[in-house]
Amino acid sequence: MTPAPGSDPAPPPEGSTKISGPPALSGTTTLRVRYCECDPMGVAHHSAYAPWLEMGRTELLRTAGVSYARLEAGGTFLVVVLLELTFRRPALYDDVLEIRTGVRPGGRVKIEHTYEVVLGYRDLGSRPGRAAGLAASASPGDILAIGRTVLACVGEDGAVRALPEWLTARGQAAPGTTSPGARHGSR
Repeated sequence: MTPAPGSDPAPPPEGSTKISGPPALSGTTTLRVRYCECDPMGVAHHSAYAPWLEMGRTELLRTAGVSYARLEAGGTFLVVVLLELTFRRPALYDDVLEIRTGVRPGGRVKIEHTYEVVLGYRDLGSRPGRAAGLAASASPGDILAIGRTVLACVGEDGAVRALPEWLTARGQAAPGTTSPGARHGSR
């Protein structure tokens, strides 16, 4: 049976995970700030950022041909043990954002991701009153927030376990590339 377009095929048998290669060291996910993610002034609420970062991590994992569902079906779970966010400028309703996600080589049981939330597009003409002033506070390409997560690998019983070998075999970033977070000190 062929899976529907855009869906994951059936998970691999228990204890195995078929992959197409190691995950990329960095990637970009684009999204639009939704109304339900904003406060009454049209500013994205701080609680919206954690799901956006998760979207970046999930899509980066998909570059290896694996979804979180498949990873978990194989008995491997990645739990967030650290989440850091630094806000620089507000994201506003209907902004188009780029979530730039990078991976830093880690240890045997933890994996670290770095993030930049970057303004891709903002319609300045549709912002009345106070929101107009906020809208002028950032331009496309500006970094709105930076972040970092550390995930630990656990088994179905919740006990810490080693990351799958293919997930730790990423090595260093290719020469001439930087991962998001390498510029955390900039600006």
